[in-house]
Amino acid sequence: MRFFLVLLHRWLGLFIAVFLLIAGLTGAVISWDHELDEWLNPQLFKAQSGSEEGGESLSPVALAEQAEAADPRVRVTYLPLAAEPGHTVVLFVQPRIDPATGEAFEPGYNQVALDPITGEIQDRRLWGEIGLNRENLLPFLYKLHYSLHIPDGWGIELGILFMGIVGIVWVLDSFIALWIAFPSASAWRKSFAFRWRQGGYKLNFDLHRSGGVWVWGLLLIMAVTSVSMNLEFQVMRPLVSVFSNLTPSPFETRTASPPNQPIEPRIDRARALEIAQTEADRRGWTVPAGGIFYSPAYGVYGVGFFTPGNDHGDGGLGNPRLYVDGMDGSLAGAEVPGTGSFGDIFMQAQFPLHSGRILGLPGRILISVMGLIVAILSVTGIVIWARKRRARLAAGVRKQNAPVATGPLPVEFGDR
Repeated sequence: MRFFLVLLHRWLGLFIAVFLLIAGLTGAVISWDHELDEWLNPQLFKAQSGSEEGGESLSPVALAEQAEAADPRVRVTYLPLAAEPGHTVVLFVQPRIDPATGEAFEPGYNQVALDPITGEIQDRRLWGEIGLNRENLLPFLYKLHYSLHIPDGWGIELGILFMGIVGIVWVLDSFIALWIAFPSASAWRKSFAFRWRQGGYKLNFDLHRSGGVWVWGLLLIMAVTSVSMNLEFQVMRPLVSVFSNLTPSPFETRTASPPNQPIEPRIDRARALEIAQTEADRRGWTVPAGGIFYSPAYGVYGVGFFTPGNDHGDGGLGNPRLYVDGMDGSLAGAEVPGTGSFGDIFMQAQFPLHSGRILGLPGRILISVMGLIVAILSVTGIVIWARKRRARLAAGVRKQNAPVATGPLPVEFGDR
C-alpha cells in the first residue's frame, strides 16, 4: 500500500510541481497587486488634478457615460462609485458588437482611468495582456496565476479549467503526502524535524516532507480554495450542494448569452443603482454603494457595498452585494456575508481564505509567505525525484555491466 501511495505521490507531484511553482511565486506577489500596480503606474491611478478636495468630482455615472461617448465601441462593465482621495476612477470596459461584421470591436484596451474632477481620460490599457513592462506586469502576473495565459478554445476558458484541474490534483495529493509523511508511528517526530546541520540532500528532503507537514492545513486550504476560484460552478458548488443547501446565484438560474449576442439592458446603470440603494436602505445597510458592474452575458447588474479602496473586502467574508435584473429592474439576488446556509457561508469564505483577506493585512502577509513555501515544496520535490531517478539509472547501469557469475563446469561438460 505504501509503495503504491509513494508512486502515486511521485507522479501526481511531478504533474503539478511546475504549475504550483508558478502559482506560488505569482501568488506571493499579487497579494499586493493593487499597491504594486499603483506604484508602477502612477499615470493610471494618480489623478492629475490632485486631491479631490481641490474641486467637485463628477458623478461616477457621468464619468461612465463620458467614457462611452469618447469611444462608442465599448461598454462600461465595471464602475467604481467613489475614488480614493487623489486617485483616478478606473473603469473596466468590454467591446460592443460591430453591426457590420456581427463580431466584437477590437478597441485594444479594457481598462480606462479618468480624472474624477475633470473627467479627462488619463490612460488606457489592456488588462491581462502578456508583457513585462511596467504597465502590464501586475495584470500579467495576476492572469498567469490563475490561467497560465492559456488561450481560450471551443468556447471554454482552457487556462482556468486547466489550473482548476491542477487544484483538484493538489487536493488529492495533499492527503497522500500527509499519509506517507509518517512511515512509522514510533518515529513520528522525524516527520517534523529539519536536519539543518547536515544540509545537502537530507535537508532538501526534510524541507519537502517536514515543511509540508508543518503547514499542511494551510496548504489544503489553498488547494481547496484554488478549485473554488477556477471551478466554482463546475465542481465546488455541485459538491457542496450534496452536503448543504445553496442559495442559487443569478448566474446559475440564467443561461449565458453567446459572446456575439450580448443582452442590452432596458434600464440604465443609474436606475439599477437607485433600485439597489433602496433595497440596501430597507435592509438597514450603512455601508455605501462602492461599485456597480453589468454582465452582458446574463443581463444582470451587480452592486457591491464597500468604502473606497476596500473593493476586495479586507477582513471577514467580503462585501455584501445586490443583483438587479437589467431588463425589468427586479431584484435578482443578494450575497450577504455571514448569512445563509452552511454551504452559502462556506462559499463566501473561499476568496477571503485564498487571498488571506479574511484576516486583513496579517492574512495577506501569510498568503505571500505561503506562496513562497509552495514554490519551495515544488522545487524540493523535483530535486528528490531527480536524485532518486539518477540513482535508479545508475543502479541499472551497474547491473548491466556486472560480470556474469560462473561456477564449475558440469562433469559431463568437462568430460567432453
